[in-house]
Amino acid sequence: MEPIFNEELAAKVREAGVIAVLVVDNVRDAVPLAQSLLDGGVEVMELTLRTPAALEALRAIREEVPGMTAGIGTILTPEQVREVVDAGAAFGVAPGTNPRVLEAAVGAGLSFAPGVATPSDIERALEFGCRMLKFFPAEPSGGIPYLKSMAAPYLHLNLEFMPLGGLNAGNMPDYLQSSLVAAVGGSWLARRPVIQDRDWHRITEQAREATAKVRSLRKA
Repeated sequence: MEPIFNEELAAKVREAGVIAVLVVDNVRDAVPLAQSLLDGGVEVMELTLRTPAALEALRAIREEVPGMTAGIGTILTPEQVREVVDAGAAFGVAPGTNPRVLEAAVGAGLSFAPGVATPSDIERALEFGCRMLKFFPAEPSGGIPYLKSMAAPYLHLNLEFMPLGGLNAGNMPDYLQSSLVAAVGGSWLARRPVIQDRDWHRITEQAREATAKVRSLRKA
């Protein structure tokens, strides 16, 4: 089965190295938030479906910040897959490996990364052609040592992982130095209270620091 995560998009994720994972409560914050991240060098973001504002925020970003590659996370139902596609998401992400959601993503042609935390999760995802996987929750599950052990039986399949959960500026190098990792999910780049405070300068600075670290590690 062909991979369901578009290769051109996968290359963009690899190049970015870090994906901003965001909870947006107010649509009017979406454009300055995306622009702040872009100003700091972060070009890929995931808006989580944890608030009613997420899909409208995505539409605003697509229209006004075309340089940002914006996807949607926390996709839990087939109905949400359709809503995400209609809103124009570049990709979709889920915390788990729900076969009904995966089937809907395949049917809709949505680049999709399901969440995995066990070998069984990986094998379920493989049945749907998934090669880009979200390792979640990364740190509570055992971090990069656990990921290496879990992924070992599948190395010949060239799987790639986007770890999320407990990552920060301090431990992201542990992940980015592994060939298993395409990019890390960075919720610390713009935490919910910082977005609510509209501290765009702080977000740009944190994005700039993360981007500089990615470039340094990937050149090493």
